[in-house]
Parts: sequence; C-alpha cells; structure tokens
Amino acid sequence: MADVQNNSGSTTAGSIEVGTAGAGAQLAGPGTGRDSVRQPIDARVAVAPSFDVADFPVPTGREEDWRFTPLHRLGGLHDGTAATADKGEDKVELSLPEGVTAETVGRDDARLGKAGKPVDRVAAQAFSAFEQALVVTVPKDAVLTEPVKIDVHGEGGTRFAHVVVDVKPFAEAVVVINHTGTGTRAANVELLVGDGAKLTFVSVQDWDRDAVHAAQQTALVGRDASLKSVVVTFGGDVVRIHPRVGYAAPGGEAELFGLYFADAGQHLEHRLVIDHDTPHCRSNVVYKGALQGQDAHAVWIGDVLIRAAAEGTDTYELNRNLVLTDGARVDSVPNLEIETGEIVGAGHASATGRFDDEQLFYLQARGIPADEARRLVVRGFFAELVQQIGVAEIQDHLMEKIEAELEAAV
Repeated sequence: MADVQNNSGSTTAGSIEVGTAGAGAQLAGPGTGRDSVRQPIDARVAVAPSFDVADFPVPTGREEDWRFTPLHRLGGLHDGTAATADKGEDKVELSLPEGVTAETVGRDDARLGKAGKPVDRVAAQAFSAFEQALVVTVPKDAVLTEPVKIDVHGEGGTRFAHVVVDVKPFAEAVVVINHTGTGTRAANVELLVGDGAKLTFVSVQDWDRDAVHAAQQTALVGRDASLKSVVVTFGGDVVRIHPRVGYAAPGGEAELFGLYFADAGQHLEHRLVIDHDTPHCRSNVVYKGALQGQDAHAVWIGDVLIRAAAEGTDTYELNRNLVLTDGARVDSVPNLEIETGEIVGAGHASATGRFDDEQLFYLQARGIPADEARRLVVRGFFAELVQQIGVAEIQDHLMEKIEAELEAAV
C-alpha cells in the first residue's frame, strides 16, 4: 500500500504493483461499499478506444471506472437517453492572440482522434453527437505573450462538443477553457503538443449549481515537449473530468495540477491516466481538494502505468483533501503499476483529513480569530497550486472563488 493518511472516515486507498502487470487484480480499498475487484491499470488502459457508442456497454455502476459515479444524476449521458433530449446551444467566445487560428470542422477531419479516441461510453456519445468540432492551432515557433481563451457558457439543454488544441513544434502557449452557465454537457478535448513545444492548458469548471459535465481530456506529448495541465472545478451538480496523457517520443514531460472545492450535494470526480509507454519521459501530479456540507463528495483516481519499454521514467502523484465539515466524503485512490525496474523514480501519496490543529493553534496564539485562522490555512493549502498557472488574472479570479467558498461555511 502507498503511504496514505485518513483522518476523516473517507476512503483513502492506494496500490503499487511492480513487475506484475496483468498478473492479478487489485482489490478495492476499504470503505468503498463494493465487493468488486479492481482491474489492473494496464487492463483499463488497454480497453479498445472507439468513436462508436455501440462498442461500449451501458455502465451499471459495478464497473471499476464507474463505481463512484452517480449514474442516475448524469442526465442520460451514459445510456443514450440524453441524445434524444432537446439540444441546447453553448455560447462560445474566443480570444485569439495574433497568429493563432480557430476553425470549425466535421468529424471526418484528420486531426480528430490524433491525441486519442474515446475510452468510455460517455466520451463516445459526445463524439457521435457533436455537430462541429473546434480546432485551435498555435503555429510553429510562436511564443504567445497572452493566453488563448475559450469561454463556454451553457444555455441549458443537452450539448455535445469536441475541441482540439494543436500546438505546433517549438511553440509556447497558454490555453484557457472556462465553463459557466448550465445544462448537460459531454465533451472530448484533445491536446496535441508538438516536438519541443510548451503548453499550459487550464480547464475551469465554474458551472451553475445544476449543471452536469463529463469530459475526456486527452493529451499527446511530443519529443522533448512539455504539458502543464491545470483542472479547476467549483461548480456543477455532477462533474466528471478524465485527463489522459500519452507520449509520442522520448523526452516528454507532463505536469498535472488540479484544484476542486465541493459543496453540499455536489459530486466532483477527477480520473487521471498517465500511460508511460515511451522511454525517458516524466510526469508529476498534484491535485488538492476541499469539501464542505452534507453529502459533498469528491473522487480522485490517479492511474500511472509504466510499461516495459518505458525505461528512464520519472513519475510521482499526490492527492490531498481537506474535509471542512461533517457529512462530506472523499474517495482517493492512487495506483501505480510498474513493468520495468529501469526507472529514475516512481511513487504516490494520498492524504485526507481536517484542519491541522497545530497550524490553527499557532495562528490563534498570535491573536488571529479562529474563523480567520481557518481561512488562512485553506488559502495556503490552495495557493501553491494556483501559482502554478502563471497567468495573474486567472490566479486572482481563482483565489476570489476560494474566498467566496470559505465565506459560505468556514
């Protein structure tokens, strides 16, 4: 088992398998309420991806990839009934720096699926049902001094979308997708990071309280290229984000950062898969969450697979959660599967708990009231991640959102 801590009664389980990929199943962690047996990571990664919905059975909730998701609250995205609902229209606004292009294309465009195909039924449903895909291209050698912004505002109804961000070789860019409004939405997002390119991709889920959002975010990192992914989730009723990273050539680096804040009744789920199948690549994952209110539920699953060919891999993943009130639940499951001993390093950790009493005592001993001390602790908990974004206006906005969440209950 990984070095895990659990001070809140929530599930905090982890597993490491070395040199045994495919040899046996991993047992579910304690407190899951399921008797199912978890698939090894390589079995889940090896699921045949497809654009065809019919290639995926309707999930029942007993499957490893769906056992935490409240299927009855997905608005029919998982069983096809959402496809017959009236389709709403997202309001999409683009802010494109000089040289960056955006175009809408059909699903026969050769760039679609280049990073990876859908790996579950919801993602396949999104591909089968979208009307036009958005392709944003950052030209070769371009170094952008301002971010590309994609503002998506849901107007209600059911909406399916597909977005491709194509960063050509040796370009450097920050791309921000900001989601607001309401509705039921399923999407695929592809990130193509060309050789020697650098992409910071920020996905903000700031939906109205009744929104449903499921998205597969698939990245393909080129030779000596780097990806920084930042996923921020505040709003929505049910949000399920599925970041996936693969490497096209040696030398690729991927940093995945995440921040989420779940209120009463919200279900916020983040499922990560990093598939190290290429030598001499690196990955680092840090996700942090806070929860408050009755039946607030956060799920974090971090799967890292180091295949036999991926010598020289260096990887680490960390998930930390603060439970601010009674009645909230976290399920945190880091998994690491290693098929070769020729690696630089690999590890993971997960911790879920309440406020650090020593930190609170230190602040209160210096005359800071208890409520303000708690706010300071939470701000500090998230500040490290927010600073990773590197865009001042986005960082300021997120800290304001965190402050607003804290005003509600802390």
